[in-house]
Amino acid sequence: MLSAQVRQNTRTISSRTFDKMPESQGKRGAFIVLEGCDRTGKTTQCKTLVDKLMQANIRAQYMNFPDRSTQCGQLINGYLTRKDDFTDEGIHLLFTLNRWERMKEMEKLLKAGVNLIVDRYSYSGVAFSSAKGLDMEWCKAPESGLLKPDLVILLTLSMEALARRGGFGDERYEVAGFQKKVIERYGMLKDDRYWKAIDADKTFDDVTAVLYEEVLRAIEHSGDKPLEKLW
Repeated sequence: MLSAQVRQNTRTISSRTFDKMPESQGKRGAFIVLEGCDRTGKTTQCKTLVDKLMQANIRAQYMNFPDRSTQCGQLINGYLTRKDDFTDEGIHLLFTLNRWERMKEMEKLLKAGVNLIVDRYSYSGVAFSSAKGLDMEWCKAPESGLLKPDLVILLTLSMEALARRGGFGDERYEVAGFQKKVIERYGMLKDDRYWKAIDADKTFDDVTAVLYEEVLRAIEHSGDKPLEKLW
């Protein structure tokens, strides 16, 4: 269980900083990404965080990558569900294109004061593709120039705990040996200046409380900073 101090800190940050929505203060929104291996709870946590922010009158929107609703995303979905096949280089570039498809929309939302809570981003693309044997610098190159997150939260989980998660193994990359390689690549990408690693092997609510505190802190410190570009 989380300590009473952690929960109190979360309440203090919330009440201290967010009486008004960012737009009314002329501040931009924060760009926050949740990363990690498959089945670490990223999607559900992202949506829960957006709900909590909205309940606190903080403007927020959920996004996820790959976005399977676009034409490019439909090709990616066929690959992930083993209906289609591409070369490793080809599928990596499709994932990259899928992110570029949303950049103008993301920038517009952030400048309007909307906080983006994003389920996976470029780091997943680089980690997964390089885990398959592609050169990491080659994988990063087409992602250069995309928006840089203000905060990346890496959800960590042991291989044993990962294998126990419901639905693990349903998609192409959900193999324990491969996921271990992905974790190693995340370690190579991790930048302590704007990354936080959070242990996801706790109750859902306890993980949410820790994430929410980090998200509020990122929003508090990002509003006056210019948007930056990745790599």
